[in-house]
Amino acid sequence: MKKFLFICFIFPLLSVAQEKGIAFEHDSNWDKVKAKAKAENKHIFVDCFTTWCGPCKYMSANIFPQEKVGDFFNANFVNLKLQMDETKEDSEEVKSWYAEAKRFATDYTVRAYPTFLIFNPDGELVHRIVGGGEADAFIERAQAGLDPEQQYETLVKKFEAHPNDADIAKKTASVASAAYDEALGQRAIERYISLKGAEKLLNAEDINLLIDGATSSNSASYAVLRDNREKVDELLAEKGFTINDILSSVLSRELIMPSLREKDKEIDFAALKQRIEKEHPYVDMAASITRAKTQYYLTKKNWPAFKDAVNEFIANSKNPVAPMSLNNFAWSIFENCDDAACLQAALTWSKQSLEGGENPMYLDTYANLLYKSGDKENAIKWQEKAVENAQEADRENYLATLDKMKKGEPTWD
Repeated sequence: MKKFLFICFIFPLLSVAQEKGIAFEHDSNWDKVKAKAKAENKHIFVDCFTTWCGPCKYMSANIFPQEKVGDFFNANFVNLKLQMDETKEDSEEVKSWYAEAKRFATDYTVRAYPTFLIFNPDGELVHRIVGGGEADAFIERAQAGLDPEQQYETLVKKFEAHPNDADIAKKTASVASAAYDEALGQRAIERYISLKGAEKLLNAEDINLLIDGATSSNSASYAVLRDNREKVDELLAEKGFTINDILSSVLSRELIMPSLREKDKEIDFAALKQRIEKEHPYVDMAASITRAKTQYYLTKKNWPAFKDAVNEFIANSKNPVAPMSLNNFAWSIFENCDDAACLQAALTWSKQSLEGGENPMYLDTYANLLYKSGDKENAIKWQEKAVENAQEADRENYLATLDKMKKGEPTWD
């Protein structure tokens, strides 16, 4: 099952008639919106969304129509929905906002969706919110846009005006991270480190800031973490991960993932591992490299190599591999491979995914693998368990698979 993420990365106005929720402007333009805000002494709330963004749709369908959300936003803001993409179905009103949407994307650096911009009654940008959320939390985030002490753009101006203020630098780094402004976040963290000194940042309060700032091996945060690994591990003792997890993740993004994105490139993992170990001998990259192998051979559709890579990944993982990952590995084999050794390995992974409980999706995977392996009797028993544990919306699909098993029909393409 998929979880909803409240943000879509990459870039008109829709009129929405709502009885209780946010009242958005329509049949208007930016100058009129600003004039209305000025006359009513209200801030301006702009929902920058795209038609393809699931979280944007979630906000419009489930959050904006709520009465308490409408009460807060209608009392404090002139509200505007601004569509950032262009489609064939766009109305003339939507098209009339095309130029303004492009300007917003450029002038206000809108790169992720949904992005919500807040302007003061004079039409000056003072705050931004990136990503949606549930009603109460979203209202709280918007409330910050009315408070000069918490406003994003206001804080940025203070950051520029007070280069020797460590507290402002720290606040800016935190707010920039929440707004997905990586460039500003890095500048703020580097300034904070410079003003405070690395040793004074090795505490429970600042460690999360350093971790957020370690976006590359060249960042100041990465250097602090790398050079104080023992102390950092002490601070991370109760968090369930280690300094090696953090550093290897950064290096994986920099040195491994780019190669995986080159579809026609052949990767020599042994040479890659040797090079990384030579350049970064302080990090154990074994788990990262073996996980990369699974992705690589999955893309290449080399199923025997994929089987070996998954087994290596499971063996090298210091922590138990997540049931969802095990299930996904197993399902990839079921859908694509008839090799007996691959199917047997997938059965092992699938059975391991069930150790934490009888999730119907994992039960379905295990039953299908048994069936494809020729064990029809046990496959039917496990598929019946999947049906019993399934929610109503999924039960029909599991029943259809069970019916095929009983008839002796393939359950795979």
